[in-house]
Amino acid sequence: MDLSPMVRSKALSLGERGREWVGSLAGLVRDIECEWAISVGEPLAGGTAAYVARARTSAGEDVVLKLAVPDDDFAGQARTLRLARGRGYVRLIRYDPARHALLLEALGDPLERLPSAEGQLDVLSELLQQAWSVPRPPVTGPFENKGRGLYELVDRLWHELGRPCPEPVVAQALAYAEKRALFGPEDCVLVHGDPHPGNALRVRAERPGAETGYVFVDPEGFLAPASYDLGVVLREWCTELLATEDPVRLARGYCARLAGAAGEDETAVWEWGYLERVSTGLYCIAHGAPEVGRPFLETAALLLREC
Repeated sequence: MDLSPMVRSKALSLGERGREWVGSLAGLVRDIECEWAISVGEPLAGGTAAYVARARTSAGEDVVLKLAVPDDDFAGQARTLRLARGRGYVRLIRYDPARHALLLEALGDPLERLPSAEGQLDVLSELLQQAWSVPRPPVTGPFENKGRGLYELVDRLWHELGRPCPEPVVAQALAYAEKRALFGPEDCVLVHGDPHPGNALRVRAERPGAETGYVFVDPEGFLAPASYDLGVVLREWCTELLATEDPVRLARGYCARLAGAAGEDETAVWEWGYLERVSTGLYCIAHGAPEVGRPFLETAALLLREC
């Protein structure tokens, strides 16, 4: 099976169940084809934790098959798409929780194809406000605080990877993680978790729930402050920041635009964004994509003087 290095690395990091998933993937696709009466075509590029391919139903409808690696994140994704019912998110047609399989509405080009960064920011801000209206599930177990989780991730990966960025960059990210961790379930919405421009795709035809012309795919679906999602959006734009003479001014402008449009605190958005920039850079390097991860760490170093 044609798996990207990050998907393969993510699966193998899960140990025996991940290795079994990689080895059985071809058979799993064949079984799903028979049971769901679909024909699976070419895989789609760009995934980081799933095998994703175009497919067609027996009735001739274009759909997308997604087979996620067998980790615990799948439950949040499937739950979010079920609760959303197509409102701000891709429509879920069918799913199999035991096999981490989703059959999804076929969509068009990603938002990142728009030439204007500001235009992308405006669509993402509006789309996120729609996504945050999805009913949040009840907290039935221990509450997982994203700030504390990112603190542990950054601290661990920085040491495991041999300190791939300057210590002040990591120290600032950890300081922001401690500050941002001061929230409880009552302060949260059901966030997307990774709302970058590549995870917002154009719908093929106008429909309710897609008034912006785009919907989100690949939600992580957990409880966090709304400013967290905006911070993830701010985490992007490495190419733009590395190309400008004043990256701090550009990033601050993006931050103000996002926070103002969504009515969220600008400081919170900035701090989540910086923390996400560092954690994402380390995560990508750890999972076999240093060419993706290094620009995040390089831009974090450029923005450090503003912190």
